[in-house]
Amino acid sequence: MMLTGQELLYFIYALAAASVILAGEALYLSFAGRRAAVGAINRRLKRLSDEVPAERTLQNLLRERGLTESGDFVFGLIGLNRLYTQSGITGNPLTFAGMFVFAGLVLALLLSFLLHMSAIPVFVVFLLVGFVLPLVLLRRARSKRIQKFAKQLPNALDMIVRSLRAGHPASVAVGLVAREMPDPLGTEFGIVSDEITFGLSIEQAVRKLSQRVGFEGLHLLSIALSIQSKTGGNLTEILANLSSVLRERQKLRMKIRALSSEGRVSAWIISLFPIVMFLILQITAPSYYGKVWHDPLIMPVFLGFGVWALLGDFIMYRMVNFDF
Repeated sequence: MMLTGQELLYFIYALAAASVILAGEALYLSFAGRRAAVGAINRRLKRLSDEVPAERTLQNLLRERGLTESGDFVFGLIGLNRLYTQSGITGNPLTFAGMFVFAGLVLALLLSFLLHMSAIPVFVVFLLVGFVLPLVLLRRARSKRIQKFAKQLPNALDMIVRSLRAGHPASVAVGLVAREMPDPLGTEFGIVSDEITFGLSIEQAVRKLSQRVGFEGLHLLSIALSIQSKTGGNLTEILANLSSVLRERQKLRMKIRALSSEGRVSAWIISLFPIVMFLILQITAPSYYGKVWHDPLIMPVFLGFGVWALLGDFIMYRMVNFDF
């Protein structure tokens, strides 16, 4: 049977339409699959997918956070070890510190031999790069991680509440959160689930979780679980109320941050304006200060102005930042 020219044209149109539909469906399924994988899989689940025993995975996750295999701090400087663990940075903490000390030493040697700077400025640069800079980076990383955790925790508690109301035990509910939530909360609750599996009580596991993260909401959760385990009570209602409280605190925190945004911007402008103007003058008119620049009083005056400006910055920082 031969097709006429018009029928052949319709047949080609049908094939083209079917091809476009199938190609679109293939692209959609591929994009949706990648998006689901990115949204559902956290770091712990990726480790478990490597066919490594769960106990070994737990030990590796704890070691790379600067902890022992039992979840305790590695070295005696508890404050620094806690800051490193709560920052979420992975790897050996001594290696992390050594990199900054080495970078500070190299930079100090370069300034000393190439620019022939005196010993005091070189030593100050070494201290800033080797010791102050890593502390600043760790504190900033910890703050960002806690903010992410604070946004995720109410949803995780709601998921636990729904699981408990469905009849699941608390350990299964925690494991569900570990499978469904992304990082940083997914991996942390996965560690809690594994620790419960290997013998810790849920109260002890959550207490260690609070130490690893440093978020006050987890401290409230640990206290609630401790009281519930000793006196009894409706765990579902306790967690639901805690989720509501944390969500309202998050809303209040964001509202205060919005109201204080003008003050923060003003603080940045006032703080950076003298430095920017000084740099502009040095570039456009290097001789602006004339012989005054070489006067022996200029450095003490600049130092006094700098300390006074830092004091003002600190006061403005305390005025626009609230702890509650």
